Amino acid sequence: MTDFLVDLGLSHGLAVFIATALGVSVVALAGLLWTIFGIWLERKVAGRLQDRLGPNRVGPFGLIQTVADTIKIVLKEDIVPVGADRPLFNLAPILSTVAVMLIWAVLPFTVVWVGADLNIAVLYIVAVGALSTISVLMAGWSSNNKFALLGAFRAVAQLISYEVPMVLALLVPVLLAGSMSLQDIVKSQHIMYLVAVPLTALIFIISSLAEMGRAPFDLLEAESELVAGYFVEYSGMKFGLFYVAEFLHAFTVGLLMAILFMGGWRGPFAEDVPVLGLFYLLIKALFGYWVIMWVRTTLPRIRIDQLLGFNWKFLVPLSLVNLLVIAFLWKILPGTDSIGSFGEALVPSLVLLAANIVMIAGVGWLLREQGRRERARLEGRRSAAAVDAALAEAAPAGTGD
Repeated sequence: MTDFLVDLGLSHGLAVFIATALGVSVVALAGLLWTIFGIWLERKVAGRLQDRLGPNRVGPFGLIQTVADTIKIVLKEDIVPVGADRPLFNLAPILSTVAVMLIWAVLPFTVVWVGADLNIAVLYIVAVGALSTISVLMAGWSSNNKFALLGAFRAVAQLISYEVPMVLALLVPVLLAGSMSLQDIVKSQHIMYLVAVPLTALIFIISSLAEMGRAPFDLLEAESELVAGYFVEYSGMKFGLFYVAEFLHAFTVGLLMAILFMGGWRGPFAEDVPVLGLFYLLIKALFGYWVIMWVRTTLPRIRIDQLLGFNWKFLVPLSLVNLLVIAFLWKILPGTDSIGSFGEALVPSLVLLAANIVMIAGVGWLLREQGRRERARLEGRRSAAAVDAALAEAAPAGTGD
């Protein structure tokens, strides 16, 4: 594109600026248009998984239902609470959406279509992801509402907690590829990392679900306890921007899952025909997105103490052990510094897979033993209560007050 603009007579600096602006506009528009389709898709998938129809009235197969909802939310009245901090109140939903869109700037869609091939792309993703945490705190603080503020504090506790296992999971593909560039991580997957390190992929998807506030970790907006959480005072399109950020974040996690663990755009003839690479990436991303939708429509919400306890007592230790085991094996395995083909990657991948199977089996055994101890504790409590009740019934009349 830059060369074409230069041939038209533009200076090189101006051509680079115009090409960059067009690329940013196309990527941003694609993300926002995807949200309209993604909302319809998620409603349809949820309907099928829960044995109902989903949208089926507005347009063929209900395809225009999301458009109707968009028009409705745009026309709704924008209400700002009395005493609210207007600049922060208005900026929070915008920052929430921008935080997700910034991740797309470093995603390699094909072998040649990538906005910015940063050599610290993984670190960049962690950094811009923190903007969503700031937007949550801004929304709760600026609303001048105690329920919004409590919801923001609880949401920030959740988001910061689950960033720890997410970062530890992200270190694994960085370690295996020897680079933080997403393009290098894709090119190094002669065998998908999902096959070699499935436990890492599972940790990543679980922590990502908590980061985006999806069920069973949807305590960011627990209606039964905090009305609507940190954005209880938002209405109209400002509420709509939070909604867009959530659905766009879900698909973005699917894209990251595809890039980090499923080979991204890699596939037959993908390097020769970039459009094929984009097709492969979208198929893999939709698989990851479907897993997210499946979990959301299946599992119930958990309590905040269960959520934080699961993270700090289980997920973080598991992430640390997983990282240390993989780092140790990758260091002692011969030839891991110069893997350039499927054959060279086969033996290290099988070794890592065997280690993952052992770790998964160990985790299963620990969970089973914990379940047995908990059941024994509850049965002992019930037995003690039954004994106390029997003694109370057998006590002579008139001995009590």
